[in-house]
Amino acid sequence: MSTLVTGIGELVTNDPALGPGPLGIVTGAALVVDGGRVVWVGPAAAAPAADDRVDLDGRAVLPGFVDSHTHLVFAGDRSAEFEARMSGVPYDGGGITSTVAATRAADDDLLRSRLRAVVAEMRAQGTTTVEVKSGYGLSVAEEARALRIAREVTGETTFLGAHVVPPEFAGRVEEYVALVTGPMLAACAPFARWVDVFCEPASPHAFDGEASRAVLEAGRAAGLGLRVHGNQLGPGPGVRLAVELGAASVDHCTYLADADVDALAAGATVATLLPGVEFSTRSPYPDARRLLDAGVTVALATDCNPGTCFSSSMPLCVALAVREMRMTPAEAVWAATAGGAAALHREDVGQLRVGARADLSVLDAPSYRHLAYRPGVPLVRSLPPGDRSSASGVIGLTLER
Repeated sequence: MSTLVTGIGELVTNDPALGPGPLGIVTGAALVVDGGRVVWVGPAAAAPAADDRVDLDGRAVLPGFVDSHTHLVFAGDRSAEFEARMSGVPYDGGGITSTVAATRAADDDLLRSRLRAVVAEMRAQGTTTVEVKSGYGLSVAEEARALRIAREVTGETTFLGAHVVPPEFAGRVEEYVALVTGPMLAACAPFARWVDVFCEPASPHAFDGEASRAVLEAGRAAGLGLRVHGNQLGPGPGVRLAVELGAASVDHCTYLADADVDALAAGATVATLLPGVEFSTRSPYPDARRLLDAGVTVALATDCNPGTCFSSSMPLCVALAVREMRMTPAEAVWAATAGGAAALHREDVGQLRVGARADLSVLDAPSYRHLAYRPGVPLVRSLPPGDRSSASGVIGLTLER
């Protein structure tokens, strides 16, 4: 059944062919949705008839947020660690092991219920596509379990067995990398689309460039796409390794040399920035302006996880990007939608054009600018499928399966 969504005061399409600027804005707009896809978009006065009709009364519409970096399969609580960081204790990646212990001790039902609860939070804030990593099991059985559970809510699953070296392999990094690239990869690849690695020589718990290369090349040989955690805690080889190997995305990008920026500008790897992490760790924010001015494709994501950013809010990331990383509201919205889609190599999400998925985020506001202008205000509200009692929210959608 087709639905005409009309009364759109400002429609962000992210298609410059439909309207001015990279956001492709259409004012006084409407679109028609059928079978979960956009089948028509344009001025409301020219809209065709449809089986059903929703009037948004002048509200703004944008593509659903694409959150391309999260860690949602976990148990335990690290609020005390957050409190310590706010008192000046630096972050070095070591807290991950406490989550590993709690996650290993949890049963499937607990992990599943916590995952679905956070996904519901995301959906209520306008996120319609989400990537979920493993990385809190760090054994063959536990990593496969995490990905199997993550697969229940999204097709964008990432094998992150190389998150940190678990305690039982302390001092035996080469042996752990052999496990990750051998039996663990074999068990996890059927449940994953991507492979990732925490390439961070500045951390005593993560992996150097040589180990990271081994993990990524093994994942690629197993048919997985590549993602990289890079240059979060200090300078390192992560960014240039990601570009060299053709990774879809390199995430964090806090400490960048000129050569890192040049490599990103010359390649196709997306720089995914995670401002919620800097907010939650009192770390320096990445210089988004430097990347954008160099022509680098930038995405925004939450990095929602129990240790360094327990926030599921893409609107918060947009506001932080504008306030702290010198992005314009338009750049931040693009990065949180089309940028996230680019980081996942997706062309069916992150934009609203004919043929795209009908992932609509509806704001209780006249413009996308209000996402940064009114930080902390719940402007995006959930509208379950078939419920027309409210005109605002995510229209008839569930997260990617």
